[in-house]
Parts: sequence; structure tokens; C-alpha cells
Amino acid sequence: MRMTLVRAAAAATVLGCLAGAALGAALAAPDPLAVGIDNFTFTPPSLTVKAGTTVTWTNRDDIPHTVTSSAKLFRSKALDTDDKFSFMFTTPGTYEYFCSLHPHMTGKIVVEATTGSIASP
Repeated sequence: MRMTLVRAAAAATVLGCLAGAALGAALAAPDPLAVGIDNFTFTPPSLTVKAGTTVTWTNRDDIPHTVTSSAKLFRSKALDTDDKFSFMFTTPGTYEYFCSLHPHMTGKIVVEATTGSIASP
């Protein structure tokens, strides 16, 4: 009986440590948000993020593309296959962008205020 209790306590301790480590990892390192460029399309075409989030675009096409803000807030160089471009969105709002080499390619990032933040009108 005593051995069973000791084993149960040890198992609970191990499970508690594993759960704590997984929770800590989830809180410490959020997954990066990504937009793919493939077949002359930004995927997803619209992405909603919290202020302070960095979005990374990756060109998966075999020809160059750019990521260019319609409001001239950011602009990548021509991205060859597997090249990446990142931008941190700090202010809530809607950010439309396009490929300057292929203007029919468009996308949008919607930035929401973080919890407790006050968004500007």
C-alpha cells in the first residue's frame, strides 16, 4: 500500500512538472505568424493579429515578389524563392499591402489592441 502511494505521488510530481514546462513554453514563445507567397497569392489573404506581433512573409514561388504597404509603411526588397520579410505591427489598424511587381496580388493585416490597451480612433 505504501509503495503504491509513493508511486502515485511520484507520478503526480512528474505530470505536474511536464504540464508546468509545457505551459511555460507556450507562454514564453508564441508561434510566429506567417504569410506564404505561392502561385501569385498571399496566403492567408487576411490575417488578424495583436499589436506588437511580427508577421513574416515567405516567398514560395519560383519568381520574385515584394511585400509593399499601400500606405508606404513598409516595403521588402524583391524576395527570391524562400526569402523572407518580417514587419512588427505596433499600432492597431488595418494594413493593406500588395506585391509591387504584380499589383493584382493583395493582402491585409488587421491589428487589434492588446488586452488593456486603448486603441486610437
